Amino acid sequence: MRQTKKAVLILEDGTRFEGKSFGYEASTSGEVVFNTAMTGYPESLTDPSYEGQVLVTTYPILGNYGVPPEREKEQVSEFLESDHIHARAIIAQDYSYDHSHWQAARSLGDWLKEQHIPGIYDIDTRALTRHLREKGSMLGKIIVEGCGDVEFYDPNKENLVAKVSTRQVETHGDGDKTVVLVDCGVKHNIIRCLTRRGVKVILVPWDYDFNQIDYDGLFISNGPGNPDMAQATVDNIRKAMETGKPICGICMGNQLLSKAAGASIYKLKYGHRSHNQPVRRIGTDKCFVTSQNHGFAVDSDTLPEEWETLFVNMNDGTNEGIRHKTKPFFSAQFHPEASSGPKDTEFLFDEFISLL
Repeated sequence: MRQTKKAVLILEDGTRFEGKSFGYEASTSGEVVFNTAMTGYPESLTDPSYEGQVLVTTYPILGNYGVPPEREKEQVSEFLESDHIHARAIIAQDYSYDHSHWQAARSLGDWLKEQHIPGIYDIDTRALTRHLREKGSMLGKIIVEGCGDVEFYDPNKENLVAKVSTRQVETHGDGDKTVVLVDCGVKHNIIRCLTRRGVKVILVPWDYDFNQIDYDGLFISNGPGNPDMAQATVDNIRKAMETGKPICGICMGNQLLSKAAGASIYKLKYGHRSHNQPVRRIGTDKCFVTSQNHGFAVDSDTLPEEWETLFVNMNDGTNEGIRHKTKPFFSAQFHPEASSGPKDTEFLFDEFISLL
C-alpha cells in the first residue's frame, strides 16, 4: 500500500478540502483557479500565464499519460510551453500512478518532485469548482503534513509579467520578414507558429523599447497577472501604433493593445480556463471553439470610435478580441496557437503574416 502524506487546501474564506500529496512535499499558496480541459496538463503547468496560481483540474483523472521529455530545438521547447513549471501547485480528484503514452519520459508525480511543485489528489474538485464559480477565484494555501504553515499570497499584486519575461533579446527562425515578439510570458508554441510561417522572430523583454528595431510586424504575447502592471509595454505599443505597421496580440496582448488604444480592463469573476470556449467573429455567423487562459477582460464599451470588437464569447458575452477599423491592428483574447487545445483559429497567424 502506498504511503502518502495528508494535504489540505485552505481557501481565504476558511473553506477546507482535505486530500493526499503526490508531488513535491512542501506547503505553498497562490490564487486558486480551475481549468475544465480534459487533457494538456504538461502544457498548462508550463504556461507562464499560470504564474502564481494553484491550478484545479476539473477532469477527474490526472497523470494517466505522464509527461513528455524536456527537449529543445533552437532554444524552444518541442513539447512544453516554457522551460519550467509556472503554476504554484496542481489539484486533482484522482491521480494515476501508472501512466502510459509512447511519448512519456516520466510520471507527473516525478516531474513535480523534480520541479519542487506540490500536487494534491483525493479532493472533491467538483465541489471546489462549484465553490469558486459561486464565490469567484480566491486565494488559497496548501499545507502538506509535516511541512508547516504559509501565508496567503496574492499574485495579482505583483508584476508577474516582469517576473516571467525574458531578460535579453533573442532571435528565432529566419526569413525575409521580421516580427518583434514582446515577451509578456510567451508560450513557446507562439514562437513555433510564427517561425513555421517563414519569418524571423526577435523576442524582446516586456519593457524593451522595440521601436528602435527595424521590423515588419509587432506581436504581443500572452502573460500572467494584472495587465495594469505592464504600463511600459503599453507605452511602447502606443509608439508602434504611430508607424502603422501590423500589430497582433494574444491574450494579455489583447488587453495591452486595448489599453494602448484607450480601453479599460477589468477582472473576471473566475476567468476563462478551458479548451471549449465558443467565440463568434463579429459580423459573421462563424463560431470557433477556442483554448483560453485568462483572468482579466477588455471592457468593449470603452473602446474608442476607431476600434471595434473582433470576437465575442458566446457563453458570457465578454470581449474576445479587437481590431482597428482602418489600420492593420488586431488581437484575440483566446489562444489561436492553443497547445494544449483545439487549433481551429490558428489561421489568425496567417492573417497576421499576410499583412507584413
